[in-house]
Amino acid sequence: EQPVGAEAFAEFRVLGKGGFGEVCACQRRATGKMYANKRLNKKRLKKRQGYEAALVEKRILARVHSRFIVSLACAFQTKTDLCLVMTIMNGGDLR
Repeated sequence: EQPVGAEAFAEFRVLGKGGFGEVCACQRRATGKMYANKRLNKKRLKKRQGYEAALVEKRILARVHSRFIVSLACAFQTKTDLCLVMTIMNGGDLR
């Protein structure tokens, strides 16, 4: 595995927003494959004590391999955000 950063992806539109950040559709520059990039703002995580929850989410997504649940492709951080790059699924949540 090679280190991956923000420069490896081209971002498209915002898919959703939440309390800690937003999810954007992105494309891996090297392969052209589409992903969902969940960007968690570090300042918001620190303010609301969300670091532990973000790390638990990363660990769970990395271990789960199901066709009904998104899986983690890679994770990296920028100066301002923690980024979880996941497989993209059409249709939204199960509400």
